[in-house]
Formats: sequence, structure tokens, C-alpha cells
Amino acid sequence: MRPIVLLSLLVAAFAVLSLAATLAIGDPMIALIAGVAFLCAYATFQSRQISTFLRILIAIFATELCLAGSAFLLIQFGYWPAALEEYVITESVPLTLGIFAILIFAISHIDVIRRITRIADGYFESEAVRTARIWPLPAFRSSDRRIGALMITALVLINQIEVGISVRLSFFNRDWFNAIQNKDEKAFWSLLYSVFAFWAAIFVTAAIIEYVIKSTLIVRWRQWLSAHYISRWLDGTTHYKMSLAGSSADNPDQRIAEDVNRFIDGGDAGYGIYSYSILLISTVSSLVSFSIILWKLSDNFTLPGTDIIVPGFLFWVALVYAAIGTLVTHLIGRPLVRLFFTKQKAEANFRFSLARIREYEEQVALLGGEPAERREAMSRFDDIIGNYFDIISRQKKLIAFTSFYGQISPIIPYVFSAPFYFLGKVELGVMTQTAGAFGNVNEGLNFFVTYYRSLAEFRAVLDRLTSFDDAIEAARALGQTSPRIAIEPGAADSLKVSGLTLALPNGKRIVAVDDLTIAPRQSAMLTGPSGSGKSTLFRALGGIWPFGAGRIAIPANAKVMVLPQKPYFPNGTLRSALAYPSAPDVYGDAEMRAALDAAQLPDLSGRLDETDTWSQRLSGGEQQRLAVARALLAKPDWLLLDESTASLDEPNELLLYRALAEKLPNTTLISIAHHASLRPFHRDVLAMQPDGAGGFAPKREQAKQPT
Repeated sequence: MRPIVLLSLLVAAFAVLSLAATLAIGDPMIALIAGVAFLCAYATFQSRQISTFLRILIAIFATELCLAGSAFLLIQFGYWPAALEEYVITESVPLTLGIFAILIFAISHIDVIRRITRIADGYFESEAVRTARIWPLPAFRSSDRRIGALMITALVLINQIEVGISVRLSFFNRDWFNAIQNKDEKAFWSLLYSVFAFWAAIFVTAAIIEYVIKSTLIVRWRQWLSAHYISRWLDGTTHYKMSLAGSSADNPDQRIAEDVNRFIDGGDAGYGIYSYSILLISTVSSLVSFSIILWKLSDNFTLPGTDIIVPGFLFWVALVYAAIGTLVTHLIGRPLVRLFFTKQKAEANFRFSLARIREYEEQVALLGGEPAERREAMSRFDDIIGNYFDIISRQKKLIAFTSFYGQISPIIPYVFSAPFYFLGKVELGVMTQTAGAFGNVNEGLNFFVTYYRSLAEFRAVLDRLTSFDDAIEAARALGQTSPRIAIEPGAADSLKVSGLTLALPNGKRIVAVDDLTIAPRQSAMLTGPSGSGKSTLFRALGGIWPFGAGRIAIPANAKVMVLPQKPYFPNGTLRSALAYPSAPDVYGDAEMRAALDAAQLPDLSGRLDETDTWSQRLSGGEQQRLAVARALLAKPDWLLLDESTASLDEPNELLLYRALAEKLPNTTLISIAHHASLRPFHRDVLAMQPDGAGGFAPKREQAKQPT
């Protein structure tokens, strides 16, 4: 039986027990607890079908309901230990816990909550095993989901303890000010040392423990979510397909590096899903606790200027006051969600334009393109400035209202309680406790007023991550439905293409291959005019082009490698750049030096462990030579060269092709090239010719063998 099902049965059993207690005692409040418990049992049972993250919270509150509710029943039947007489549990505790669980189940069906938890849940469902340690206990190994659930449970409990301490200190505040009013020196010092110092020390300790657990949870959660998005983005050719499809998910690097952090922890704002979930639980707990106190303290207050008694008068004042504040704040601040979304996009575009200048700094310098780049960079920065002033315009209105609202909030409880104090109906301690309780209730009710700006930023982050998810799914779907390009392991040793048509992303047909077979070790050269689809055909053979239909059969277990005209090298050591995409330690130093020598790069042989930005440090020809050295190391069965030596002069180009022929005798070369001098290195020549239907098709010619 699943733990959550067992827990739901325990809650149901408590509900039945409460119902029996109602019949025995006749207290309607116990009947209310029984009703809430039945609903909580249902919510707990049905939570199997909702968010994992929210299910953890429901499980916490359902468990606490059983424990606190059982303690309450013991008190009602007189079985509560005398030693714990000062720590009785009122009916509000199990009611609040049960209502929490029910509310969490209810909000789990709201669309925006589903969007949030769809992103958050992965960590709490992960079976990845990691090491954790709870001081002073020894380290242990467990899955991410168990460690995450344990940390969330601990944080909720700590926050509840902190709320309880705050409630206890409110009564200390009342008694302390009464002692001041009565000039009771003994009570003053006794309360300070025996009550305040004790509970304050516990509060500080709890805050430290909370910080450590929170920080650990956030970094583990971010680590998992970042790895999740990086894996999905780089899964197969998803990142490439996203660029082909013209995805609206701009700047994926920013979405992974910054938006994931903001989603979990809030970044500089400090409010993400963790903060809001735990903060909201703490706020509601505080709201319920202090609402009860405020209700009791103002139970006999009258309407100003009348003798009409309104039970819980100040509670209703706080409720109406907060409702007005929340409504006005929302009306003023609603456009901020859109503005913050635009802000992230504008900032990312500006950073990307500067990064592009750094990437192509030599080309820009040679062309004298600095003025054009300056105009482009400042144009993008102007977008930031425009958005910034739009945010200022909206925020000044929001700040004007919230500042005024915040200034008058502290004096309202004093205004309403002062007449009773001056008449001698309440003491100074009661007045200050009333003001404190009103402040806590008002703060809880004004949650959205207080955090509206950061909530707007969080909503923008959520929208960016959600659209990133959607773009990834759309890209992964490309080429997966019929008609599609099917790349299959062939039964023969030859590469065979049949019924293949390739199109551009806009749907325009560009290449058609009815039937093409390339035998192993029978190298072929592909020629044709610019724009005839040569590189597109190579992309299809490499398995990354999703637009089209047909079949490509590649020999089973064959290793295919494509060398583009502009090779890619990761930043780092030359060893890493040469071995890419393999790990640097896959090849020995002797192998690497031999490959560099064969690729006419002997000067680099002694620099294997040198770190540099090789795509900028090396010339275009050197980069292409290094890419050939990479192929010499990898020894693929099929090597596709997409004008991979175009930056070299003909003598050096011939040397590289001769090295490939000598060092890789079992590799079949398929080259896109234009120099006639390379024809002898290929058995066949495939010329891209118009097919009469607006596209091109490869036609076979004969080529001479190298001498």
C-alpha cells in the first residue's frame, strides 16, 4: 500500500474518532473538526494524482492534523498530562491544519499552479542517489526525492515553530507592557529573562537551522533543474531544431542560467517557488493564529461613536482594509508582468550582441565594423532603457500607493483601540498586543500587496520557462510525424538514400534524391552551385535535418562524422578541443601529436595542455586543419566534409586529403568541394543539377583515382 493511501486512511480513522467524540461530548466544534478531517482524508487520497511537490505539503499537514487532533481530543477527555497544562492545543490548530491540506489540494487544479509545479516536480520525483548528512549523524545515501521531501518537511516544521514562538512573544509583549504600566519591576525582569530570552534563543537557533537546510535544498534543486533543462535542450539535436524553427524561446542560455535560479530562489529579489510556498504557509499560519488573538482582544469593541458591539471588530477592519489595498495594488501593478518579461528578453539580447562582437572581433576589426556594431549594441540597449522607464512609470504609481498604505497601517489599530484605553477598559499591554496582532493579521492579508512586484517578476520567469519548455517540445516533435525522414540501420554495408525530399523550414522544396547508393570505401565528391542544397543534404545524412521525407539507410553500427566548413572548438585546453566530442583522456599524447603532425599542425604538438579560446586564437585554415586532426583521431567509418578545407590553399588541401586517404583507409569520404584537384581522391562525383520541379538532385559522374 502506498504511504499516501495509508495516511489518508489514518486521517479518515481520526475523523471517525472525532465523530464518536462529538456524540460522547456533544461539542459542535469537535463535529466541525470531524468534517474537516473527512475532507482532508479525501484530499490526501486524491493527492496521488496531483503535483508531487504539493502532495508532500498535503502529507505534512495531514500528519499534523492526526497528531494535533488526537492531542486535542485527549484534552477534551481529560487525559492531557498535568505537566503540559500550559501547552494545551485549541480547536483552531487541527482545523487550520486540515484546511491547509484541503486548500493545497484545491489550488493544485489552478492552471498557473499546475504550470509552476510541472517545472518544480521533477526534483521531487528524481531517483538519482546522492549523499546527505544531518549533523551530528553520519552521512547517508538516498534518492533526490526522499532527501528533498525530508528538507521540505523540516522547513515547514521550523516555520511553524517560528510562528508559534511569535504568538508566545505577543503574550510576553502584553504582560511586559502591563508590568511597565504598573511599574512592576520584578515582573519586568522576570519576563525578560525567563520568557523572552528563552524563546528568543530558540527562535535564533531555528533561524540558523532553517538557513542551512534552505540553502542546501535550493542548491540541490537548482542543480537538478539546471541539469534537466540542459539535458532536454541538448538532447539529440533539439537545440539545433529550435533555431531552425525560429523558436520564440530566445536566449536559452539565459533561461537555464538565470531563470532557473530565479524560479527556485528568486535571484536578487530573493523570492522563488521555495520562498513563496514556505512563506505563504508561514504567512497563513501566522494569519490564522493572530486572527484568533485579534478576534478575542476586540470581541467587545463597539462601532466608533455608537454602543453597537461588533464581535472581532478589529479583525473585520483588517480584512476590509487589506481587501481594498490588494485590489488597488493589483489594478496599478498588473502591467508589470509583461514589462518584466520584456526586460529579461531585452537584457539577454544586449548581452548576446556584445558576446557576438567578442566572438567575431577579428572580422569586425578587419572590416572596420566598430561603428556599425556600436550602433547595433546601443540600439539594443535603447530597448532596455525604454523598458526601464516603462517599469519606472508603473512602479512609481505602485510605490506611491504602497508607501502611503504602509505608513498608515501601523496607526490604525491604535486609532480604534485608543478610545477603550483612555476609558480604562484595556491596559497598555493589551493595547500593544492588539496593535501587534492587527499588524500580523494585516501583514498576512496584505501578502499580495507586500510582494506584488516580486510576484510579477516571478510570473515573468514562469512564463519564460514555460515557453522554453513548449519550444523544446515543439522542436523535439519536428521530424517525428509522417511524412518524415527515416534514418535507419541498413542491412548492407552501403549508404543508401531512397525517395528523399528535403525542404527549407518555410516548406520550400530544395533537394530530391530518388535513389542513391554509396558503397563503402568508394568515396564521393558532391559539387553544385551555391544554394543547391549540398549542405542541407549533408545535414540530412548527419541526421539533424528534420524538414522532408524519405529514407536514409546507414550501415548498422557505422560511425558517421561530419566536418562543417566552420568547425567548433570548446574553450579550454587544446587537448579538449582536439578530442571533442570525446573526453580528453580518450586519446594518448602520442596519438594526438601524430594527428596534429598529419594535419600539418606540428607547432601545436607541444601545446596540448595550453588553455585558450581556440576558435579565436587559430586562423580559419588552422581551425580546419585541427578539425581534420580530430577526424584522424576519431577514425569514423563515414566522414562527411562540408567544404571542410575551403580555407586552405590547394597544395595544403591536397596534403590533408592525402593524409586522410593514408591514415583512414577504411573510411568512406563524402566531400562537398569545388577544386578539381580533389576529384582524384573520390571514386564518384555527384553533381547537384536542377530537377525540373524547383529543386536539385545529385547526378553521378565518374572521377579519377588519386595517383
